[in-house]
Amino acid sequence: MSERGVCAVVPAAGRGTRLGSGVPKIMIEVADGVTLWHLLRRRLRPAAGHVHVVVSPDGEGPFRALAAADLAGGGVSVSVQERPTGMGDAIFGAAARHWAAYETILVVWGDQANLSAETVRAVLAAHPGEGVTLPLVAMADPYVEYELAGGELVRVRQSREGEECRPGGLSDVGVFCLATDGLEAAWARYVAGAGRGAATGEVNFLPFLTHLSRVERRPVTVVPVADPAEARGVNTPEDLEFARRTYLRCPD
Repeated sequence: MSERGVCAVVPAAGRGTRLGSGVPKIMIEVADGVTLWHLLRRRLRPAAGHVHVVVSPDGEGPFRALAAADLAGGGVSVSVQERPTGMGDAIFGAAARHWAAYETILVVWGDQANLSAETVRAVLAAHPGEGVTLPLVAMADPYVEYELAGGELVRVRQSREGEECRPGGLSDVGVFCLATDGLEAAWARYVAGAGRGAATGEVNFLPFLTHLSRVERRPVTVVPVADPAEARGVNTPEDLEFARRTYLRCPD
């Protein structure tokens, strides 16, 4: 797939509350002068024609300062999610005008410090140009679990909404590849009938993937990922220490 047809979208409005951080989570350092943003940029820019980052209102100024050279170069843009109303709103709100002209969006959570460039390349190589392509990894104790049957995505269980995930289930690695043709209209149809999460009160993005498969009848392509470490975002001090150790072993 040509990189010109791909826009990476990075929802990064998280404030890192559990980390006790005073900066937006995407700006947290994993090494001296190396932030989560720098890691994501390295892994996404070679594969995507453009990278768009969604930040919170109070994170906009600091992120623009951090990414000034990238923003000036034209390969990176930024928009603001005015209220913390979920990942779907981050992707389909102000950000949509930045990715609408591309054939494919590669959604990547802004705290995926352990995502490999190899996984990014494999996902884009496997994406058939339609539907949804998901890199999934088996986890001993998944935080999110994907249930597939007969080529369909049947259900996504989310611990954050009080749902029980099964040991050994398939988890995502914070990466979701979607064809953009008709995607905004599909999101609008989903939102019109979607319930809100039991714990967060949000219209969640992950069940939208099930909607795309079961209701919109879009094909789902799964890319196996071998290393469960890639599923580990940076949410706690322990996660950050893990990311720092991993970076020191393999700065990439």
